[in-house]
Amino acid sequence: MKELTVEVKNPHGLHARPAALFVQKAASFGGPVLLVKEDREVDAKSILSVMSLGIEPGQEIRLRADGEGAQEILEALKAIAEDTSI
Repeated sequence: MKELTVEVKNPHGLHARPAALFVQKAASFGGPVLLVKEDREVDAKSILSVMSLGIEPGQEIRLRADGEGAQEILEALKAIAEDTSI
């Protein structure tokens, strides 16, 4: 399983629109994608799970994915978390 640590730079954290884009991108990947904040790990393909973490700007999260193309999906999710224009 590949893992990537990301600082959320989006000014809204991962709420509403950024979370929807994040989940949509994660769901496009065929393998499992997990989002970890502190000691909580959730399915990154579930909007309710992602929103339940209450991820704020400046917080650090870990992304995990397994399967062919795992590194690419992690990089795409990192870009969403760091995008300040969404």
